[in-house]
Order: sequence, then C-alpha cells, then structure tokens
Amino acid sequence: MSEPKSSVRSRSAPKQALEAAMADKAGNPLRRALWLDALDRQLRPHLPPALANRCRLANVDGEHLVFLVESPVWHAKVRLAEDQLIDAARSIGLKATRVTVKTATAPPHSPVRNDQRSTAVSEATHKGLRDALAALQDVKSSRS
Repeated sequence: MSEPKSSVRSRSAPKQALEAAMADKAGNPLRRALWLDALDRQLRPHLPPALANRCRLANVDGEHLVFLVESPVWHAKVRLAEDQLIDAARSIGLKATRVTVKTATAPPHSPVRNDQRSTAVSEATHKGLRDALAALQDVKSSRS
C-alpha cells in the first residue's frame, strides 16, 4: 500500500541557517548589521592608528556617521579627528558630512559577556554534601 501524500516530504537540502534567517524581511536587521560591520572593516585602515582600535562605526544614516567609543577620553579624541573620519568615510564611498560619537559602557570590540554570577549554596546543600562525604568515609573505613 502506498503512503498518503501528506506524509511525503520534499527531499530538498535544508537551507543554511544564515540563508534562512535572511530569506525575508525579517532578515533586514541582520543584513544591515553585516553591512555596517563590512563598512567598519573598510574604514578602520583609514583611521589614525590610535583611534582605529578605540572606536567602532555603529551606524550610517545618510550623511551622518555614528561611532562608539569606550570612554569619554576617546570620545574627545574622536571629536577632534572628525575631519579625518569624514575624509576616510568619503574615501570608501560614503557621503559623510557629520559625525556623532557615543560612549558605550562596554568596549565596542568585545562581544557581550555573560557575567558568571555566583549562586549561594543553601544550607540544605551543605548538609547533603557533608552527609555524602561522611557516608563515603564510612564505606572506606569499613573496607580497611
């Protein structure tokens, strides 16, 4: 007897995760993030060496560039280098006319870190561990 058609599935190869995520409008934020990352990597070699490691292109809104820095000191240095940043952006094809700098609390180049929070061990857990250790010591001493 043949199987019903509803249980027959297409044998097409599964889409890669990235292709699937970018297949429709839902992928627009991902496409934009990848585009900004590519622009940042193109722009970085044109920046003054001190700034290249301390700031990151966060957004491009028409002629407006937004950079992230990790402290107020670097915020001031990026503001002083605004003309250099605009020239660098123009050299890679952007039509930049102004720069905004935002100070982020976390370093702009490091991935988001998961804080490992210590969880307090309850008294019941301590008692259970002590009892288990005592039981193991009893078994060990009875074998001797």
